[in-house]
Amino acid sequence: MGLRSGRKSQSDTLGLTDRYNSRSLRAVIQRVNSAQVSVDGRCTGRIGKGLLVFLGVGHEDTDKDAAYLASKTAGLRIFEGLDGRMTQSVRDVGGAVLVVSQFTLYGDVRRGLRPSFDSAAGPELAEVLYEKYVQMLAAVDVNVATGVFRANMQVSLVNEGPVTILLDSTKLL
Repeated sequence: MGLRSGRKSQSDTLGLTDRYNSRSLRAVIQRVNSAQVSVDGRCTGRIGKGLLVFLGVGHEDTDKDAAYLASKTAGLRIFEGLDGRMTQSVRDVGGAVLVVSQFTLYGDVRRGLRPSFDSAAGPELAEVLYEKYVQMLAAVDVNVATGVFRANMQVSLVNEGPVTILLDSTKLL
């Protein structure tokens, strides 16, 4: 059953719904033993131990959002140290990052069953910020592999843990 007429959801009451949908670079980050992406049967990116990042860009995102998420990704301590606790970053363990563009992270199914992608950035802006995110990771000595922007990609991975982290540049997740 839906909400009563005139009543707002908790996220609407807190003012989070519009803020979250209109502006936040989004990432789903998975700790992996290996991952690869292929296009038309050809491998375009492959890593061993590291992070697989699915990256979605919103239509109001900026370089600042890309910088925040790149910094967070590079420093994220989700690898086990000698004590068995998550104390190491991808750089600390000599890992790599595979970045795959994924506008479907902006799929909104709050109204119906077919996703709306109205909050996703258009391809021009999305590609620019995707490339900036990749460049910013490389600039802090992270080995980076990528998929092909706007291509139909096949992604395979071996999760480690599994450990999956959701990040967004508005810091709601």
